[in-house]
Amino acid sequence: METVEDKYANIDLNKVYDYKELPDKIAGRCDYCGSVKFKSSVGGGKLLRECTNCGMKKNI
Repeated sequence: METVEDKYANIDLNKVYDYKELPDKIAGRCDYCGSVKFKSSVGGGKLLRECTNCGMKKNI
């Protein structure tokens, strides 16, 4: 069984995560690097949030 810590330890920066599957560890911060600066785009009815520091992507 995967624990919460395992879920955040194996983050792949090439994958787009879904917020429902991987909510923010700390609200408003990147799970990978802890940055608070994101660029956002909308497409297909979803908001894509990308960290400007490391490039981690999440559909919100």
